[in-house]
Amino acid sequence: MIGVLVNTGTVLLGSLLGLLFRKGIPARVSGAVMTAIGLCTLYIGIDGALDGGNPIVLILSLVCGTIVGTLIGIDKGINRLGLLVETKLKRSDGQTSLAEGFMTGSLLFCVGAMTIVGSLNAGLNGDNKLLFTKSVLDLISSCMLASTLGIGVMFAALFVLVFQGSLVLLAGLLQGLLTDPPLVSEITCAGSVMIIGLAFNLLGLTKIKVADMLPAILFVPLFWWLLSFLPL
Repeated sequence: MIGVLVNTGTVLLGSLLGLLFRKGIPARVSGAVMTAIGLCTLYIGIDGALDGGNPIVLILSLVCGTIVGTLIGIDKGINRLGLLVETKLKRSDGQTSLAEGFMTGSLLFCVGAMTIVGSLNAGLNGDNKLLFTKSVLDLISSCMLASTLGIGVMFAALFVLVFQGSLVLLAGLLQGLLTDPPLVSEITCAGSVMIIGLAFNLLGLTKIKVADMLPAILFVPLFWWLLSFLPL
């Protein structure tokens, strides 16, 4: 769990730095850096998406996962949670709500190949290298995000701790199944496609409800197992 704790700490540190130097960072600088981070996020997403070997697994998983996520209302739920925290603190950051910072940070720090594969590696064999790499990226991202979106980004650290910690523990419990490289590749692919959607959001090109797609990760092992019986 050390990788998860380090990642949580870097999000907190980066958010704190972003809030402290909020007035000292010109809007054009933070905007340019966030665009760069968006492009890096896009690269990470595309790189991970290429790991997939069966597009049918990806399509079925994303479609079913998005249906479930939309019906459950995950995106709305995360937004409501952020609004609840904002109401309790009675705090507003200019034109940006705490909920927006919380949701954007939570998705940026927790959705994608580095989160999934990094957490799996940590849970399966204690390898935290990928999570440490992700921590460096999140340190910069959280600093820039907090300087523009406010204190909500700092609360995303709790989501990082819970979400990534759960993945590490789950990987340990399902060690026998998740050690199959093809399955891990398909999970990575699905997560990476979602991070591509998030990258488009960061670049201001779209407003995709990426959170509603999260259940797709749970469908990947199911469809991967079912399709293994077919002569494809």
